Amino acid sequence: MLRGLIPILWMLAATLAGNGSDSDPHRAVSEAASARAVGDPAVLATPASLPFFYDLYTFRGDRGGTTVVAAVAVPVRRLRAERVDRRVRYRFDLRFVLADTARLEVFHTEDSVFVSMPRALARQHLLHTFVEVEAPPSKATLQRVVVTDAARPGVGQLYTTPFLIPDYSGTELMLSDIAFGLPGSETGWTRRGATLALLPTSQFPESSFDVYYEIYNLPSGNNYETEFAFQPIDDSGGDERAVRALFSGESEADEDGSVAELRRVASALPKGRYLFTVTIRDLVSGQVAARSRTIDVRGWRSGTTLVPAMPRGVGR
Repeated sequence: MLRGLIPILWMLAATLAGNGSDSDPHRAVSEAASARAVGDPAVLATPASLPFFYDLYTFRGDRGGTTVVAAVAVPVRRLRAERVDRRVRYRFDLRFVLADTARLEVFHTEDSVFVSMPRALARQHLLHTFVEVEAPPSKATLQRVVVTDAARPGVGQLYTTPFLIPDYSGTELMLSDIAFGLPGSETGWTRRGATLALLPTSQFPESSFDVYYEIYNLPSGNNYETEFAFQPIDDSGGDERAVRALFSGESEADEDGSVAELRRVASALPKGRYLFTVTIRDLVSGQVAARSRTIDVRGWRSGTTLVPAMPRGVGR
């Protein structure tokens, strides 16, 4: 069951202003190296002509499997604009592959992204989309994300890294990945009644945002506490600079003992890098589960546009 959208208003700007900066030369990375996957913040990619950004999120799937969602963003300046019927069109193709090297199994999806605008978008504008693949848990998986410019055959970029697909089928208290999205979108990635305009966490805007996660094996009726913590990541300061929010509730879990939560952080974060941690405490069993995610607030004042992908093929 999805617990409803609960706005969380913190004085983040006053507390964190000046604590993080994207100008730190030790953290400056090229666009080609800034794409990151869950559990692997230092992805190396082969340089090519169409750098993009992406993140992977995992959730409990059906029949013991795991749902892996890829959030992908492409800067408009990297795409060729086509003028058709007095409008400007942008197109790119996306391929997402999970290859289990132990079982010799491959799970993939192939999609196209298309948007037509009355005028050209700013070069810094981000076009973002999402795709998902269902795969069995595995410690021996390679993930691959490929984006190609549909208007320029042969122009594209590939990122591939090892990727652990977690197993959410246990009985202990667990948390899914933490997914982030822009608020107010009527379309986007939909799951358990929630809709998110997913963005890669390496390219976050300075605005309010939605947080989505799932709690597993929290029996219905159990009282529990949730803590959010934002910790600026830089070369100074300590844990005392973390901004925290604590709230409690009673589990309204589905039959499988899972609770989906969508919460809105109504204060914008200043530019910088942050470690965001969600901690769940089952006050009946005493079990604790926590999950963390690094986000980079960049600004993106040129805006973002979510464009749902159109499937061309899904398989294994």
